[in-house]
Amino acid sequence: MSAEPTCVTARHFDYIRERTVPEDSFLADLKAAALVAHIPPIWISPEQAAFMRILLRACAAKEVLEVGTLAGYSAIAMARALPPGGRVRTIELLDAHADFAEEWVGRSDVAGRVDVLRGDGADVLPTLGTDSADACFLDADKAGYPLYLQECLRIVRPGGLFLIDNAFAFGQLFDENPTDPEVPAVRAFNEHMAQVPALESVIVPVGDGLWVGVSVPERLLAGNG
Repeated sequence: MSAEPTCVTARHFDYIRERTVPEDSFLADLKAAALVAHIPPIWISPEQAAFMRILLRACAAKEVLEVGTLAGYSAIAMARALPPGGRVRTIELLDAHADFAEEWVGRSDVAGRVDVLRGDGADVLPTLGTDSADACFLDADKAGYPLYLQECLRIVRPGGLFLIDNAFAFGQLFDENPTDPEVPAVRAFNEHMAQVPALESVIVPVGDGLWVGVSVPERLLAGNG
């Protein structure tokens, strides 16, 4: 065991990628079609998808909530980790993205396990039932993360899993002059996430940085941080 943490470099990421089961031809075709449809190529990496599936299986998730569907890549990847009768509800603001995702979900091996909910997360989330999900994945507009998290703390059952993408702010987390306008929102959310009493969380260096948390409601009741 090393006394100091290992500095993770691009070479380590390549090493992990080379030893992770690659995405199948269906998901590769989905990405190619999404590019033709002018959908931004900002889906999660295959190794992040594999990690998320492992976590979902480990916590025996059956109901998953996603905010930010895009092309449907992550929704399909997560649905593959669920048991019979499992479901991913995924929220998408843009109709063009929702249409594309619904088409590809319908052609996938998890057709019937993914429901695309159209609208703004701020409007859709309050309509969902308390304790109606075992896990959530946030991958939408970064300024909306605090509100989405607040709603998910109600929607995800006690002891449930929280996955939140882009903690490394598109690789610009430490840049003095970042070019992406959402970097400040990511930085602010990271500070917020680290202090949510009801969650025990850590940033995992996979993909663009993934927050992984578990709700620990007794900490909130006890006033512990």
